[in-house]
Amino acid sequence: MTATQFVKALEDEGVDVKEYRSWRTHNRNHKGPWSNVNGVVIHHTAGTNSLALCYDGMIGLPGPLCHTHLAKSGVATMVGHGRANHAGSFPTNAFNAMLNESSTHPRPSGPENVDANARTYGIEIENLGNGKDFYPKRQYDAAVRWAAAICRFHGWSADSVIGHKEGTTRKIDPKGPIGDKDGPPFDMNQFRRDVDARLAKDEKPKPTTPSKPSTPTKPAKPATPAKPVVDLSNLIVAARRDPDLKQGGTTHPADVKIVEAALKVEGLLGASYAKDGSFGSLTRAAYSAWQRRCGYSGSAADGIPGKASLEKLGAKRGFKVKA
Repeated sequence: MTATQFVKALEDEGVDVKEYRSWRTHNRNHKGPWSNVNGVVIHHTAGTNSLALCYDGMIGLPGPLCHTHLAKSGVATMVGHGRANHAGSFPTNAFNAMLNESSTHPRPSGPENVDANARTYGIEIENLGNGKDFYPKRQYDAAVRWAAAICRFHGWSADSVIGHKEGTTRKIDPKGPIGDKDGPPFDMNQFRRDVDARLAKDEKPKPTTPSKPSTPTKPAKPATPAKPVVDLSNLIVAARRDPDLKQGGTTHPADVKIVEAALKVEGLLGASYAKDGSFGSLTRAAYSAWQRRCGYSGSAADGIPGKASLEKLGAKRGFKVKA
């Protein structure tokens, strides 16, 4: 994903994102491409106040040393986009478990012949790594959201996420208790379960429990039909995924059909495409036109729904937005 898409994906997942210096063009791409990216690697910094180090690197290991630095406060600061010196080389068995989204991640063994720097995202979580320094809950939660944002964008499961210690025998990270000094240890299996739970969160509108009907003493007025609810997170997933599917392929058709009908009334989408429930290229172009009508431009009018523009469309065309 582009640097702009990276920031948006994190913000959409609820991560507090900051940008550091020239991170958008800061990378090691001259050493080899960062492409066909297949996974996410979790690290700890093994130090304190490591933001500048993660950006600049050190003698013999130039920066960036990751893509994102995560402070104890839960603030995620972007330090690089592209190839970064964070993972090194992985043996084939560890890399393939991540690539194939295996439910089990074996102990890494064999020659480390896979260039993981070219194929993975990396986060450095501020922690001494001595097994005693703990990860505050807000920091741990931000790490879960960071990994989930990347998986959601690419359509990956949480089994695309590994700890650095699962990719090579050279490392021990991440290590340390969660929550406080007596908390449970940072366990990658639990971390993946937490990422999976995050990915499942808000994927479907929560059912509402109908209220018990009251016994009227006089003829009741006809009930006002409830406005349909559109889930913003579902639309974002569909807008990113559906254009690459076969014609008519859908991801969240119920939500998409409501928006397509609204875009049709706005004169932005043809009637023949307003009922298929696929957020394909024509629907994305129509939504981009709606964003421009709302005053957005450039990457803010890329056809991927945002909260403000979707709420404006819903207020005008009779649906509510669940963010």
